[in-house]
Parts: sequence; structure tokens; C-alpha cells
Amino acid sequence: MLKLHRSTTQAVITSLDMIFNEGRYADKVIEKTLKQNSKWGARDRRFIAETTYDIVRWYRTLRTTTKAEEGDHWKLLAGWLILSDYHMPPWEEFKGVNPKDVLQSYQKLKGIRKIKESIPDWLDELGEQELGNRWSTELTALNEEAPVVLRANTLKTNLRELQEKLYDENVETSLDENFPDALILKQRQNVFTTPSFKEGLFEVQDAGSQRIAPFLHIEPGMRVIDACAGAGGKTLHLAALMKNKGRIVAMDVEQWKLDELQKRARRAGVSNLETRIIENSKSLKRLENSADRVLLDVPCSGLGVLKRNPDAKWKLSPEFITNVLKLQENILADYGTMLKVGGEMVYSTCSILPSENQQQVEKFLKANAGKYTLQEEEHHWPSEGFDGFYMARLKKES
Repeated sequence: MLKLHRSTTQAVITSLDMIFNEGRYADKVIEKTLKQNSKWGARDRRFIAETTYDIVRWYRTLRTTTKAEEGDHWKLLAGWLILSDYHMPPWEEFKGVNPKDVLQSYQKLKGIRKIKESIPDWLDELGEQELGNRWSTELTALNEEAPVVLRANTLKTNLRELQEKLYDENVETSLDENFPDALILKQRQNVFTTPSFKEGLFEVQDAGSQRIAPFLHIEPGMRVIDACAGAGGKTLHLAALMKNKGRIVAMDVEQWKLDELQKRARRAGVSNLETRIIENSKSLKRLENSADRVLLDVPCSGLGVLKRNPDAKWKLSPEFITNVLKLQENILADYGTMLKVGGEMVYSTCSILPSENQQQVEKFLKANAGKYTLQEEEHHWPSEGFDGFYMARLKKES
């Protein structure tokens, strides 16, 4: 039975205020909130994080069934308690919320997909337009809680050794034969304080994301460019697959992300990495025809990773989708110049929309007829258990 405490409940309300009223990212808000009170134990911290994420995930459902005004986050919490079949204490903040009315409202509205699955109208329409019948299946999966997945850093350990070491650190994990370097946490917990993490033995990386670096078909000794590196989760995976042999050039338009990548690389024991800021077209020109492999993990809508970023569906807009489609098209056109003839390039997104995925690749191949050929493509769907990703490998023929 769930028992509410004033301090942790207020922490949830404060977190929701920062997410919805101030437009902050949920993961950063939770991180900041949990740092504020060292007296909270594991159970309190889990309540704050999971309840906040759950209310963000079901925001539209809760707001509709409780008839909450914008910003009335106490009423959302009351609705969450009622629909989760928890006891709602007789607190002043919950006054006026009738459990019977909320349950009746939910029964009446649950047949409407955009209410039941808690999604904006425009996004529900776009998903159905692009994915047809598949949209309902994937939307349901995207509202499930994401598993926490680790990637064993094979520069320092192997999967079995890491699993045993984590077990000694009170972190229990399971394996998935489809993902050779992945360990899945049996229970959500803070793994960043473990000795194994501090020693650089693993990174937190979803299993779907772990498929992208191997899809590039790299070998030790190659020259590889990760052209949209960000903070470098896939860059570090590339380094491990290359066994620190050859060269990786990690690029991004934001220096702070590359600085964070350098810190992570030092912890992981990566020694074949160079970072470069993309300032203008000259940054790409200097690397023309220089790479055996290029990874373009491009900016996207992020619709494949709503399990772990549920606030994204409230921050996205049709205008953002339009702009990101143009950006993806430009990156494919401009960044491919860094690839040698005979080299291979992977275009990837964490989206499930065809307009961001295979349609972008088809458009690129049509515009560069005879210059590139499609070698292989893969879809990883949220309904398969992990995050949604798309990847296509292209070969430069001339």
C-alpha cells in the first residue's frame, strides 16, 4: 500500500511545476530534485522519480478525467492516485476531487485513443497518417516504462565479468541474446554511484541504441567520423568495437557536448578519439573524402524514445517536425562528402516516422543517383521491448 509523505509529495508537485510551467526537461528536473534532500532513501527517490514521470506520461488522460485547470498539479496527482487504485488521503490539496467522478469519466473517455494514450491531437493524427494501423500498437508500447539497459565496455571487461561484479555491488541484471553487450537491470536503481561505473566498465545505453555502432560494420584501424556525436554514447561504443585502434573523429555543433564526451572517454579508457566542433561548412570541407565510415545519428523528433522521455510529446510541435525534416535532409546531403569512395555511411534516428527514416534515405538516393547504394536498413520498434530506432547503411560508389 502506498503511503504519501508531505516532503516527497511536494517534491513531485515542484517537479511538475518546473516541467510544465517552466518548460524544463524532465530528466534534468528529477536529477536536480533528488539532489536537494540527502535524507531521502531509495524508496523515496524512486517514488519521486516514477510518480513524476508517470504523471507527465499520462498528463492528458489525468487532466481530462479530473477536469484540472492548467497548472493544477495537485489535481493531476489526485487523478493518478485514483486511476492507479491507490488511497487518496483527505488532504486539503485534494479537496473537490471525487474518485467516483474520475473513474466514471475515465470509463467514458477511454475509447478515445488520444485520451487513453495521452497524446496531443496533432501528433495522434500524424502518427496514424504515417504508420496506419501500426500506430496504435507502437503508441501503447511508448507509454510503457523503459527498462534500464547497460552496455558492457569491452575495452575494460566482458559481459559475464561485469554481470558478476555488479551482482557483488547489489545490482542484479539479466541478459538478452539479441544484444551481445547488454545487461538489463532487474530493478530500477542508481547505478552511477557503483564502483563499476566509476571504473568505466559500462555505460547506460538502451538496447536499440546499441545496434547502431555494429551496424556500421567497422573494423579496428579504420578512420571513422561520428558526425552528430552529441555527448557520445555511440562514439564510445565505436571505440570499443575498434579496440582503440584506428581513429574516431567525433563532431558536433555544440562544444559542451564534446567536452562531456571527452570526460566520458577518459573514464572508459578510450584513446583513439579526436573531437571537433562544427563551426561552418569549412569544418566539413577539411575532412572531405577522408573517412572509411561515417555515422549520421541525426537530430530527430525522438518519437521512438518516448518511453524514457515522455515530456517530449508535450514539447514537440508540427513546426519542429517540419524543421527537423529539413535539417536531416541537409545533413545527409552535406556530411556525406566526408566519406571516401567505397566507404559506408549509416543514417540513423530514434524516430519511428517514415518521413524521418526511409523516406529521407529514398530522397537522398534519388538526388544522388549512381553515387550511393543502399546496403541494408533496420527498424527497431518500441513494441519489441526497447526504444524505437531506424538505421540505413549506404555505400559511396563514386
